[in-house]
Amino acid sequence: MLFLMLAGTLIVSISVHEFAHAYIANKLGDPTPKAMGRVTLNPKAHLDPMGTLLLLVAGFGWGKPVMFDPTYLKNPKRDAAIISFAGPASNFLLAVTLAWLINFLPREAGLASLFQLVVYYNLVLGIFNLIPLHPLDGFKVVYGLLPAGLAMQWMQMAPYGIWILLFLVFTRATGAIINPVLDFAMRALGL
Repeated sequence: MLFLMLAGTLIVSISVHEFAHAYIANKLGDPTPKAMGRVTLNPKAHLDPMGTLLLLVAGFGWGKPVMFDPTYLKNPKRDAAIISFAGPASNFLLAVTLAWLINFLPREAGLASLFQLVVYYNLVLGIFNLIPLHPLDGFKVVYGLLPAGLAMQWMQMAPYGIWILLFLVFTRATGAIINPVLDFAMRALGL
């Protein structure tokens, strides 16, 4: 039963995350995500088969990235950062909303436990995705915040990001990055 709750939680969380990217890109003027059927909460539109399989088997996976065309955006650098931030922001919003709703449920209720699981994994997903390594959202957010000259230097680090990220994941060093922020967030939410 716990496996099903965890799988459902991760599928919903990834779908919300990817939907947020698509929705914001569409709102900022890019029709690409809508044309690709990504402005939906339907998990089929957002789950990458290999990423989902690895997520369920190894606890590490990914959703299908939302493609957008910067030429449609009014301010491509800034808007790309906003689109990138939308995914983690949606996970934080879902976590905060469910943490608030838990206050109205009996603590021993199964729904309260499920909500707590969803809060936890959405915080993890949001924090993880804000790590400033390519291909994570945090890399593009930092790029969008930097002045042009520094942004170009930042982009030169992109090819190394995936290797650093894989090293951090497989050595479980990501816990040293995520856990302090996660602990603070869970305490702040009263969980």
